Amino acid sequence: MTNPTSICVIIAAKDASATIARAVASALAEPEVAEVIVIDDGSADATGPAASSADDGSGRLQIVRFDENRGPAAARNHAITLSSSPLIAVLDADDFFLPGRFRNLLALPDWDFAADNIVFVDERHADMTRLDVETFQPTSGLMDLEHFIAGNISRRGKSRGETGFLKPVMRRDFLEANGLRYREELRLGEDYDLYVRALAKGARYRVSHACGYGAVVRQNSLSGQHRTDDLKRLYEADRAILQAGDLAPEAARLIRRHERHIRGRYELRHFLDLKNGQGPVAALGYALSHPAALPAIADGILADKTERFRRPTNAAPTRPGVPALRYLLPATPVPVQK
Repeated sequence: MTNPTSICVIIAAKDASATIARAVASALAEPEVAEVIVIDDGSADATGPAASSADDGSGRLQIVRFDENRGPAAARNHAITLSSSPLIAVLDADDFFLPGRFRNLLALPDWDFAADNIVFVDERHADMTRLDVETFQPTSGLMDLEHFIAGNISRRGKSRGETGFLKPVMRRDFLEANGLRYREELRLGEDYDLYVRALAKGARYRVSHACGYGAVVRQNSLSGQHRTDDLKRLYEADRAILQAGDLAPEAARLIRRHERHIRGRYELRHFLDLKNGQGPVAALGYALSHPAALPAIADGILADKTERFRRPTNAAPTRPGVPALRYLLPATPVPVQK
């Protein structure tokens, strides 16, 4: 009989040979983990062998290779199909779990999704055996749909603190009962989209202030490289959620705001693509023929021009020789329902 608290960790990996072993090892080190499924998503490097090098011989590691890249959403969906554990956790191939993460999450009450704080670590320090990770009070609360959406709308001059970055443990029975899977056409924001649809269906999404997930900030991270069309597909996903209905007025208002935010980013990127590919005359022609896009384009250009005058405001002070760390959730717990 399957342990009702056993966890499957799914890792979608493309060209991750430099980091995948650390990710796999951190998952296998957690005693609550019954399965680790790595989907090698059409890698051109030695991602598969590197993942195998972290095998601890317990029989919990499974590696599956896609011959062609299908994207993280398709890879995760395939891993969910292969798994049998009642709980599912996502780990990015760049990242790692902090020791004791799942013990802390499984102790939380009343949830369908349970997430914790994230510490962002520079890649130069990710292999340090002892990171000076702050000990937060393990307070938790249920996050509602409105707060989640609002937390995914970036504000200029602020460091990114998007709630869509959270990496919850998910109950399989909730996913199955509501027919929830990642949208495979998305290669950007696929987590955000899944969590919005889950919350719209009544998911109890509990967030703990304790820190259990390490996100490695890399200069060449694949997750930071997206195409212009990826932005278009993301705002179209917002529109699909709105068209499905059954949303409270405030939630619908915030999703429309998020859709405008992403669409604005798309319009700026599309303008710049035209400028770089076909010249400034073509880009200007597009802008003038799409007057609704003009504010986003003008704001984006102005922000780019003034970027060098802005400085991060939440860099944490550190002791000499200790790397600076940043956290997804602020020092004061987010205002969530108890």
